[in-house]
Amino acid sequence: MFESLFEIDPEASEAELRAQVEKLEQVKSAAAAAQARATALWAAKRRAAEAAAAIPASRRGRGLPTEVALARHDAPVCGGTHLGMAHALVHEMPHTLAALECGALSEWRATLIVRESACLSVEHRRQLDAEICADVSRLQGWGNSRITAEAKKIAAKLDVAAVVQRCAKAAEDRCVTIRPAPDTMTYVTVLLPVHQGVAVYAAAKHAADTTFDERTRGQVMADTIYERVTGRPADQPVPIELNLVMADTTLAGDDDAPAWVGTYGPIPAGFARTLITDAVTAADVKATLRRLYRHPRSGRLVAMESQARLFPKGLATLLELRDQLCRTPYCNAPIRHHDHAVPHHRGGPTSALNGLGTCEACNYAKEAPGWSVSTQDIDGVHTAEYTTPTGAVYQSTAPPLPGPPVRTISIVEGQFSIDLVTFDAA
Repeated sequence: MFESLFEIDPEASEAELRAQVEKLEQVKSAAAAAQARATALWAAKRRAAEAAAAIPASRRGRGLPTEVALARHDAPVCGGTHLGMAHALVHEMPHTLAALECGALSEWRATLIVRESACLSVEHRRQLDAEICADVSRLQGWGNSRITAEAKKIAAKLDVAAVVQRCAKAAEDRCVTIRPAPDTMTYVTVLLPVHQGVAVYAAAKHAADTTFDERTRGQVMADTIYERVTGRPADQPVPIELNLVMADTTLAGDDDAPAWVGTYGPIPAGFARTLITDAVTAADVKATLRRLYRHPRSGRLVAMESQARLFPKGLATLLELRDQLCRTPYCNAPIRHHDHAVPHHRGGPTSALNGLGTCEACNYAKEAPGWSVSTQDIDGVHTAEYTTPTGAVYQSTAPPLPGPPVRTISIVEGQFSIDLVTFDAA
C-alpha cells in the first residue's frame, strides 16, 4: 500500500498529482498523530519503570525529552515540546488529536492549539479542545493565524485570569537570540513585553522619519538600533568577542576557502579578510593572533599551543573551536559547558579526547540514568557516541576547520582577537 502511495507516475495528470499531494499531506498528519501516541505511551512506560525502580518522583523522566528529540532527529531543546504536546494530545485533547489524525490539522497547527491552551486547567483545556476541533469541518480554510486567534479567544473566555497571569509571567522569558541569515547577515531577535517592543520599534521608526540621506528606511532603523546598543557608529568596528577561524593561506589571499565565525557559521573568504582589515587598521580595536594545529588529513583541530593546553582555559577554548556547536547529535545550540564524555567522577580524564563542548540542557540530560557517552579519535576525526537508555546509538563528529588541506591555520578572536596558527603536519 505504501509503495503505491509514494510512487510518482510521470504520466499522471495535474489533477492526479494534486490529489496525490493532498493525500500525502494527510499521511503526514496521520503519522504525526501516531507519533504522538507512541511518544505518550513511551513516557508512561518510562515513568512506570522508574517508579518500580524506586527512583524519586522528582527525577523520573529526566533525559527522556532528549531521547524523544534524538529519535525524531531534532535538536534536544525541542524534545520537551514534543513530549508535552504528545501528552496533551493523547490525555487531554482528543478532538485535536482526531483532527490531526484525519488530516484536518497539520502538526504545526495542532501545536499552536496546544500552545495556546497551555495556561488552562485540564478541564478548561478539554473544553477548548471540544469547541475548536469537535467539528473538523469548521477548520477548513483556517490558516495558522486563524487557528491561533480562535484558540486565544476561547482560552480568554474560559479563564481570563489564567491568560492574564500567563502574559505577566511571559515577561520573565525576555531574551536576545541570534541566528544566521543568508549572505553573511544575522537575525538578532529581542523578545520583550509588548510595550517595550513597541517602544523600541517606535524609536527606530522615528529616527527613520527624521533622517534624510542615501540610506533606506530599513537601513536607518537597523543602524539606529545598532548604534544605541553598542554606543558606536554603525560604520566603525566595535570591540566584541568574535572567534573568526580561517586558514593562513586564505588570510594571505592565496585561496578563497570559507572562514568560520563562532555562533554564526561559514562566511566568504573576502568578507573575512575585510573584517580583519577593519580590525587591524582601527586605532581603538585590538587584534590578536593565536596558533591552532589541525590534522594533516582530516582537517580537524587536534591541538592549540602546547603550553596553553595545560591550562583549563586553554583546553576549554580548544573544545569550543573544535566543536563549534553543542556536540549532541542534531543540537544547534551554542556551547555553554565544557563537559567530560566519561564523567570525571567515573575516572574520565580532563583531556581533549574526553572533552566535549555542549549546551547546558544536553550536559544535564546525559547525566540521567541509562545514558553513556564515549569518544574516539581516529586519524584526526573526533567522534562522540551517545547511547540512550533504550539502547539507541547516535554519533556526532567534530567538523573540520575551515580552509584547504594545507599546513597552517589562523584564528581571529577577541574584539578582534586574531590568532595566526602555524599548522604542524607532523
